[in-house]
Amino acid sequence: MTPENIPFIDLRPGDDAAAVREAIDRVITRGWFVLGPEVEAFESEFASASGAAHAVGVGNGTDAIALLLRAINVQRGDEVIVPAITAAYTGLAVLMAGATPVFADVDAQTLTLDPAACESAITPRTVAIIPVHLYGQAADMNALQSIAQRRSLAIVEDCCQAHLASCDGIPVGTHGAGGAFSFYPTKNLGALGDGGAVITNDPAIAERVRRLRNGGQIDRYMHADAGVNSRLDDLQAAVLRARLPLLPRWTARRRALAAKYRRSLDEACSERSRGVHPLAERDSGHVYHLFVVRSPERAALQTHLHASGIETLIHYPVPLPGQPAFAHRLASLARGKPEMCETAERVVREILSLPLHPRVTDAQLERISSAVDLFQKGQILA
Repeated sequence: MTPENIPFIDLRPGDDAAAVREAIDRVITRGWFVLGPEVEAFESEFASASGAAHAVGVGNGTDAIALLLRAINVQRGDEVIVPAITAAYTGLAVLMAGATPVFADVDAQTLTLDPAACESAITPRTVAIIPVHLYGQAADMNALQSIAQRRSLAIVEDCCQAHLASCDGIPVGTHGAGGAFSFYPTKNLGALGDGGAVITNDPAIAERVRRLRNGGQIDRYMHADAGVNSRLDDLQAAVLRARLPLLPRWTARRRALAAKYRRSLDEACSERSRGVHPLAERDSGHVYHLFVVRSPERAALQTHLHASGIETLIHYPVPLPGQPAFAHRLASLARGKPEMCETAERVVREILSLPLHPRVTDAQLERISSAVDLFQKGQILA
């Protein structure tokens, strides 16, 4: 009997189904759908869960980054440092804010922003750094905060993959001016559509983001700023409220699955020449949005796993300096040459994301680990 395929992710409601349905019905019955009581309640609850004084719901994670940059007065002509490996939306958010993204290389072990590369990328036009807590692991915030303080730069954290993550016990999003979160359905805390939020401990920043998300309005039909239309709707807020209490348990399950993966891979790698190596866990605050491994034979490994009925994905195959969307920016840099991101260029040819989410069973994880072990033994399916 052929075993069932193991999908990379399953987005259908599971143990949260009843709470999600009740939340949807509650919003429909009330008849208030945008910036209503569900949004206000979620903002309060998410701020508390995230260890911040304020949370502001917005349309998506990209808007959260862009509005946070605007709220700290990032302007046209300013430069903002962004790691070379992240979703393109991080760099696009900088462009949306009117600034110029400058790409810096990543740490080879964690793929988060390399502090030394970050400092080398600073110019007189640099005003901010965006550490991306990639795959659920916090960037090296101690080193990056030290650089920011010495160079008088703001820190805006991209927490879109890092709900409830921490660095040395300090919640992500609270190390600098604020943090940006996404509630895209695949995230650790996902909605049934798009959604995002800004968290901050600065009441002035929170108030500015609230104004900017709603067209810059200070009163009905009175617009003080050239804001945007980026409002979290009550339906998504209600769904997020239903799921937020489950997030600690879901996070614990992600960490338990990651630990099982690591034990399996460590045991196999000690005996095999075709090693498949997980990215390093720098901090126990890692929340494992994704479980990413590296293999110099990535294509063969992915083909083998596909033949074994296991779906995998690559996050992210093209570093930001190589994205056509930023080509005009690279060409216009005053220094006349693109950033050198050699580590990023190398590792994107090796990375592969294995299935990891709270509904992966122990039996499925054992099957995935066994398939990886067969690959390392040279027993490849095609």
